[in-house]
Amino acid sequence: MLSALPLTDRNLILTGYTGPNAPRIGQIVAERLRLPFLNLDVQVTERAGLPPEEVRQFYGETRLRAIEAGLIEEACPRRQTVIRVGARTLLRGDHLVRLAETGPVICLVTTLDAVLRQLHIAMGIRYADPNERAIEIGSLQKEWGVRGLPGVIDLDTTYLDTEQTIERVVSLWRERAIVRN
Repeated sequence: MLSALPLTDRNLILTGYTGPNAPRIGQIVAERLRLPFLNLDVQVTERAGLPPEEVRQFYGETRLRAIEAGLIEEACPRRQTVIRVGARTLLRGDHLVRLAETGPVICLVTTLDAVLRQLHIAMGIRYADPNERAIEIGSLQKEWGVRGLPGVIDLDTTYLDTEQTIERVVSLWRERAIVRN
């Protein structure tokens, strides 16, 4: 189906984790491309009134999956949108396949050392707590769960600053959209 969509109708799906700044990168990419931005984690929070982790904790995995499935259902018909979605959501059911039909899926990755440095800065004193650090590393591993899957473009951002990452994402989106036309 992707080949049937013209460049101007393609979405850009961003996933992966490169540090606390990852969602902001999606916003800036959308601004640069002059496209709407849809962050599905924020949408879960708006729907449920709680962040995804708290929905899982208080209401269970089934409730979280139902909310995410509804959001994917709403996101798939959208066009010309930068969609930020967590890897956990992409890996459920046919979510990855369905979103990939609307545009390229780019997974932002970096080295573990680079993420740990960024987490240390973002978490401050909480970083010294091994339990807090383990939770963050566990989240990171789950976010990288889509790496290497068919239809997912891995973009290593280890040696890129934010501006270079944004430029590379925009470039990849344009390359993939044009190649498939």
